[in-house]
Amino acid sequence: MRYIRYASIAVFALALVLIALANRGVVTLRVLPDELAGFAALNPTYDVPLFVVIFGGILAGLIVGFIWEWIREAGERAAAARQARELASLRAEVKRLKGEKHKDKDEVLALLDQAS
Repeated sequence: MRYIRYASIAVFALALVLIALANRGVVTLRVLPDELAGFAALNPTYDVPLFVVIFGGILAGLIVGFIWEWIREAGERAAAARQARELASLRAEVKRLKGEKHKDKDEVLALLDQAS
């Protein structure tokens, strides 16, 4: 199984390298379109290789997706925590009630009853 994982990672890395080599051309990124640049005091432009733009878009999409999913699952995490607290309190109550049940019994019989 470990070798399959390493092979998958190697294929994915090779694909990323090939994409980067195929898209080495330099592109200009502008913060604002040319029509709106007249209204702004400054309009910085950046010259970067195309693969940086592609990988940056993929990375930004992954980050947005992870954050979106984390926010969406907040209710489920709260419900799971609530159930865990309730389960812990119920277990403590069962333990307390079993202790009261065996209060006046012989210790050996109480231990045998607790084990079952």
